[in-house]
Amino acid sequence: MNPDGEPAARTRCGLIAIVGRPNVGKSTLLNALVGQKISITSRKAQTTRHRIVGVRTVDDTQFVFVDTPGFQTRHSSALNRTLNRTVVASLADVDVVLFVVEAGKFGLDDAKVLALLQGDAMKGKPVLLVANKVDAVQRKADLLPWLKGMAERHAFAEYVPLSARKPADVERLLGIVRPYLPEQPWFYDADALTDRSERFLASEIVREKLFRLTGDELPYTSTVVIEKWEEEGQLRRIAATIVVDRDAHKAIVIGEGGERLKRIGTEARQDLERLLDAKVFLELWVKVRSGWADREDHLRSYGYE
Repeated sequence: MNPDGEPAARTRCGLIAIVGRPNVGKSTLLNALVGQKISITSRKAQTTRHRIVGVRTVDDTQFVFVDTPGFQTRHSSALNRTLNRTVVASLADVDVVLFVVEAGKFGLDDAKVLALLQGDAMKGKPVLLVANKVDAVQRKADLLPWLKGMAERHAFAEYVPLSARKPADVERLLGIVRPYLPEQPWFYDADALTDRSERFLASEIVREKLFRLTGDELPYTSTVVIEKWEEEGQLRRIAATIVVDRDAHKAIVIGEGGERLKRIGTEARQDLERLLDAKVFLELWVKVRSGWADREDHLRSYGYE
């Protein structure tokens, strides 16, 4: 009861997993749902490699979103096995699952993710079909038969066609998810955005620029490690190492005359200054660690769960 003798308002809070094959827009959706960029995006597969938690509190409800790596089906490296374990582990404790697919499309990789959601551990958990990139569908009349086909594949709790880039669509999704969250106290403060540290977000921002500026030239076997983090008032001194698999990959990252590495650093620094609201001095180095993506000890040392 509140001081006026009225019943106290009940708060809602729950974990919502965002799952799907690589490159369906999961991270873009997470950033839109939270209202700030906390998960990096690019067209390269495996952009998201960690379990990223994003928090959005609206009125009496706290939405705790878990962005997972895209479920890997085409490689069998230690890195990919680790990523898939992260996806499966993320599903264990959630209250709701957002299964993200491209509107009008459903391929073998999507089917493998859906099979995960149909396992015994998921029984009774609501799965919402989020048909993303609906604005890219040429013939809207094709959507209805496609949705009927999806209904035959699984008894989804809701069907939500949307574009993660349209704020009105994102707000509509929040309203659809809310009733599925249990009535319980919030997990985080009302102004929380993520459970990840600034160091982690910094490494992810550098990795995003690495992927975006190397395109298809650089294989997925590259990562970023923060070596130094110093705070001097409104200044952050950060040193990061870009780890690649081969000398040829190092040359790709550095670029002719060091221009590509310089551009990666400049764009990352600009994003970091916006994120940290501080002046940033960023140093980048490139090191070769052959076979790191196939070694469990290297994966652990680089922060992979």
